[in-house]
Amino acid sequence: MRHGKNRFIVGFLVAPLGVYILFVVWPFLQSIYYSFTDWTGLSPDFTMVGFDNYERMLDDDVFWKSLQHSLLFALLLPLVTIGMALFFAFMINVGGRKRKGGPAIRGVRGSGFYKIVYFFPQVLSIAIVALLFAFAYNPDSGAINSLLRGIGLDSVQPLWLGDPDLALWAVMAVLVWSTVGFFVVLFSAGMASIPADLYEAALLDGAGRADTFFRITLPLLWDTVRSGWVYLGILALGAESFAVVQIMTTGPGGPDYSTTVMVLYVYQKAFRDGQAAYATTIGVALLVVTLVFAAAVMRLGRRERLEY
Repeated sequence: MRHGKNRFIVGFLVAPLGVYILFVVWPFLQSIYYSFTDWTGLSPDFTMVGFDNYERMLDDDVFWKSLQHSLLFALLLPLVTIGMALFFAFMINVGGRKRKGGPAIRGVRGSGFYKIVYFFPQVLSIAIVALLFAFAYNPDSGAINSLLRGIGLDSVQPLWLGDPDLALWAVMAVLVWSTVGFFVVLFSAGMASIPADLYEAALLDGAGRADTFFRITLPLLWDTVRSGWVYLGILALGAESFAVVQIMTTGPGGPDYSTTVMVLYVYQKAFRDGQAAYATTIGVALLVVTLVFAAAVMRLGRRERLEY
């Protein structure tokens, strides 16, 4: 069975590795190369300009604003989303009260219905979600301000996406709403695989719900939580944040660049302003930020693996 094993493995790896190199690695290398040119993206002609684009980027106030917003997304979106998802999943699987004659460990009443409700945003594309909330945030006819007027809070009528101090938080709330359901289901699956004996033994020893969560559930789910943190951070730095900001905000990225994120700034410079070389420079910076973020989370979140 071992005869020709290496050739067999290499034969299966050649095709996927070739596709990965062609469509992932090679575009990254091209981007780094073009960042040292003055390419407009509209002409095949360009010249080498050295580090001029990088010097320009470091002096660009909009770039620093976009970097700040992207880092805020990458730090807060996983923190809020994973925190909420862990709480909801714990209540659905473990947080219910013991009933007479029933199991000691159970979820809250109607937990199956809650799973469906939480997961519902996942069946909608992020573009549809962004459009729905753009209408909901409308200060005049949107559902949110209409609800505030309906309960007598006529004096509280925020501009939401039109307020530079609120717009970024309004966009982030949409991302939390659209992603939390997936992690509720993911963490619920992980909790369902934890033996009930561990919870029952902890309850017999006098542990409360909080103790069972922090001493049993969270340590045994830690690898899943850490992977989810990296995944959410990459989404926040990339496609998800671009979609909601592009669709929901004025400009897009406004008002006054208050919602501009790095990936949107790359898109605007490349396709709106015809500055492809400068866009690739910002893209290289985004790549570095993403790699540093992922490495930091994997490093800081590393702990001894627990098994059961």
